Amino acid sequence: MSSTSSADRSAPLALWAWTGLGLLALLAWDASGLDLPLARLAGAHTGFPWRDNWFLATVLHEGGRRLAWLLALLLCLGVWWPRGPLQRLSPGARVQLALTSLLAAAAVSLLKAGSATSCPWDLGDFGGTARYASHWQLASDGGPGRCFPAGHASAGFSFIGGFLAFRDVDNALARRWLLAALTAGLVFGLAQQWRGAHFMSHTLWACWVCWVTALAVDAVWQPLQAWVMA
Repeated sequence: MSSTSSADRSAPLALWAWTGLGLLALLAWDASGLDLPLARLAGAHTGFPWRDNWFLATVLHEGGRRLAWLLALLLCLGVWWPRGPLQRLSPGARVQLALTSLLAAAAVSLLKAGSATSCPWDLGDFGGTARYASHWQLASDGGPGRCFPAGHASAGFSFIGGFLAFRDVDNALARRWLLAALTAGLVFGLAQQWRGAHFMSHTLWACWVCWVTALAVDAVWQPLQAWVMA
């Protein structure tokens, strides 16, 4: 067996190892208690003054959400009618990319739907009625809940699976795709944090959930394709 083949086969294990380190970093962030101090940089007991800011609310939130859905639609259509870099992917890889994007966004949405954690703007510290509590608690914090992890940040992070789809075709392109997805998710997350819609941990966990979803799809999809083509 060649050294190249061995490296290729070990790459997924390395990615899972980095994923585990990311999990430890997230748990350390949760333990640090920095969410609330960071939120206080943007808000006060009267609320978040940038909550209805035109650029944050209309351009980055509403515009970003619509752009994400448009890109998801284009990836789905690209399975049958590929354009641009999608033409370099096999049909199976194009399915993987579209499926990963949809499943990553769905995973974050499902977690949000079952979350008892309320948004910063709902907390008593910022003029609301809820109390600050860990996003891992199951009991209500006295507010509406359904705020963890960050749904809007996933509008960028959900496309992170493009890295896995392109990595065997063009590693440089795969890295640029990864950087673009991470940047978009972080920008969307920070915009929502400044408006009082999320804590930093909500954004970081959304990224991790989207990445794990992409890895899981890749782990199932690659052997499945090999079995079908055998």
